[in-house]
Amino acid sequence: MRSLTLSAILLLSSSTAFTTTAQQSPSLDALISREINSLVETYKMLHGSPELSHREEKTSTFFAGQLRALGFTVTERVGKFDRPEWVAYGVVAVLKNGEGPTVLLRTDLDALPVSEKTALPYASTVRTKNDSGMEVGVMHACGHDVHMTSMLGTARMLSALKDQWRGTVIIVGQPAEETIDGARAMVKDDFFTRFSKPDFAIALHDSPDLAAGTVGVLPGYALASSTNIDIKIRGVGGHGSRPESAKDPIVLAAQIILGLQTVVSRENSPLDPAVITVGSIHGGTRYNIIPDEVNLQLTVRAYKEGVRHKLLAGIERVTRGIADAAGIPAELAPIVKVSETEITTATYNDPGLTERLAAVFAKALGPENVIKASPVMGSEDFGYFSMEQKIPTMMFWLGVMDPLKIKQSKEGGPALPSLHSPLFAPVPEPTLRTGVKAMTSAVLELLKK
Repeated sequence: MRSLTLSAILLLSSSTAFTTTAQQSPSLDALISREINSLVETYKMLHGSPELSHREEKTSTFFAGQLRALGFTVTERVGKFDRPEWVAYGVVAVLKNGEGPTVLLRTDLDALPVSEKTALPYASTVRTKNDSGMEVGVMHACGHDVHMTSMLGTARMLSALKDQWRGTVIIVGQPAEETIDGARAMVKDDFFTRFSKPDFAIALHDSPDLAAGTVGVLPGYALASSTNIDIKIRGVGGHGSRPESAKDPIVLAAQIILGLQTVVSRENSPLDPAVITVGSIHGGTRYNIIPDEVNLQLTVRAYKEGVRHKLLAGIERVTRGIADAAGIPAELAPIVKVSETEITTATYNDPGLTERLAAVFAKALGPENVIKASPVMGSEDFGYFSMEQKIPTMMFWLGVMDPLKIKQSKEGGPALPSLHSPLFAPVPEPTLRTGVKAMTSAVLELLKK
């Protein structure tokens, strides 16, 4: 049977608030067990109702309604994007419980333009048009539905266990993570003025490499910075049979693509991770026509800010140098444009906070279920909530995969689907149970009486 629709659950949200009394004071495991079936249904509903970045209207309304019903003070549509036509669907929910520290918990709300192929009974069948007018499928292929449901479960636990903590919890439902401009938009909307500055900031992210029931932690750099770059390579068009009368931007583009790799391999220390990837190349209209221009789209990844600046300078220099060597006149020099919106800082886990919470996870989940993770070159914009304010921050990985399938994959069986794959399919119940327990335990530690 298909899960309830988003609209149906919105109507029910005001009457489904989870409550308990201090006199009952059940254990965390008992509370989670009481709520797990409801959380799984919420997850399946969210999975089947994804919305693209900058369009998270129904998702944010549902998320806000659930938190409001739990007693949180909720503010909606927090955020300011550079493009005025984009509505910011950021949600900020605050629960005060006496004097004490403030902890920020963040989840993301948006989904990806991916057509789901899991064949699950609750699979997304949503289709829409993207910003370019192209019809696309929509899927939570990066697990933001896991993140949201885990956060709602954590909110239920904290609401029920108010006798065990003191302080303030701020839950952030962030839009537009996939386009890495949502966190910056929320910070730009006077986030730290309108809401109190947190003492700690925590987030989780699902991992297709870890078994459901486990978490992964690591201090220091966890995810890389990300910078998107557009390069317009200009030439002089002509007939394909007479290249000597033209300046071929396609050949020039090929040389630039190869030349850019030397910025990483020959200019950057191998001890400082860095990536330059050309993800898109467009140019030309027909077999025998040399075009006037070719357009490249690049992503640049690094941990250290100094390395990132070095890569950007190298891209500019190599691109212009190769064009100059090819005889491209100055007025047709390549145009290198660094995006001002699709850019994010690296995610850095505060070592002291990470060590403290790793011990909490080991106690709550068992030390065998706390895995030492490795840094990755993927990117997140969670770091914007701590970058300027220097807030101790930690993002941990949440395992989502069937342990048996992980074992079979390691023994030469089918490869596991990665994040952003149309086949990505977390195991809901143990994943959510672990996510809620880990996050709740972390907050109870940081706000313990």
